[in-house]
Amino acid sequence: MTTPPSFPTLPGQGWSVHKKPTFSTIVASHVSGREVRDPLWQYPIWEFELTFDGLASDSASWPSLGAQSLQSLMGLFLQCQGQWGTFLYVDPTDSAVIDQGLGLGDGSTKTFTMAHTLGGFIEPVGWATALINVKVNGTLVSSGVSLATPNSLVFTTAPASGAIVTASFSYAFLCRFLDDSEDFEQFMQNLWAIKSVKFRSVRSN
Repeated sequence: MTTPPSFPTLPGQGWSVHKKPTFSTIVASHVSGREVRDPLWQYPIWEFELTFDGLASDSASWPSLGAQSLQSLMGLFLQCQGQWGTFLYVDPTDSAVIDQGLGLGDGSTKTFTMAHTLGGFIEPVGWATALINVKVNGTLVSSGVSLATPNSLVFTTAPASGAIVTASFSYAFLCRFLDDSEDFEQFMQNLWAIKSVKFRSVRSN
C-alpha cells in the first residue's frame, strides 16, 4: 500500500482546533419510552477542523509563516482532488504511545494491530508511521519484527502463548477532506488565510 501524502505542519495555524469523535447508532423507540439501541460502528470516525490565520504565497515576504506555505496546503488539497484522495494527519496531541499493549501471543499469531488508548477506550491507529521499540513480556525485541502498512506489527516468529506484546510507536490519522472546494482568502500582498479546513478520518482496514 502506497503511503499517502502528509498534511503540512504550518506555523500560521490559528485557534481554535475542533476534534469530534462520531459513532453511528440505530435507536428504535417504543411507545412505553423504552429503547432498543444498535451500535453500527465499534470505533469512531474522527472529524477535524483547523484554521490558518497566515499563509505565505512566496518565499521571502513572510518568513515566519514558512516559504510558500499557501502552496503547501493548497497543493495537498489539489493532489487529493477534494474529497477523493487520502492523506496522513499528525495530531500534535495524539500521535505517539509508549509501551502500548497490543495483545497476547498464542504461539501462532504473527501479526498484531497497532492501537492506542484514550482513557479506558482502545482503538486501532489509522497509520503507524514509525516503530520505536517492541517488547514481549517486558523484554526488548531487537530483531524479527517490522511494521506493515497501514497499522500492523509483524513478527517473524510468533510470540509464545500468553506472552504480552507491547510497542512504542508514532502514528497518524488517515483522512480525507470533507469538501470538494476550499476558500483561500488573500488579505494582504503575498499573505493569505483560510478560516476553516475540515477533514475526517477514514477506515484503513
